[in-house]
Order: sequence, then C-alpha cells, then structure tokens
Amino acid sequence: MLVEILTGVCLVLVIEGILPFLNPQGYKRAISTLLGVDNERLRIYGMCSMIAGVVLLTLIR
Repeated sequence: MLVEILTGVCLVLVIEGILPFLNPQGYKRAISTLLGVDNERLRIYGMCSMIAGVVLLTLIR
C-alpha cells in the first residue's frame, strides 16, 4: 500500500510540473490570477477538485 501512495504522490508532482515546464509565462499568469481570488472561492475550487478526484478514482478502481 505504501508503494501505491508514493506512486500517487510522484504522479502528482509530475503532473503539477507540466504547466510550468511547458508554459512558464502562462503559469505565472495563472498564479497571479489565483492571488486575486478570495479564500472562500478558492476553498470551494479545492473541494470540487478533491471530490472530482475521489469520484474518478472510484470509477477507475
């Protein structure tokens, strides 16, 4: 089970690194846009992302 968790963490790092590697200027714009979003909305986006991830993971497994 530890191997699967570490594999998942490694895949997240790879996926997170794709955008700044391919388009650093667009990544900077996205981050600066996020700075303008209020905390409540950002939490809602995070929660939706987590729910989507759990649903997709459930469908795949």
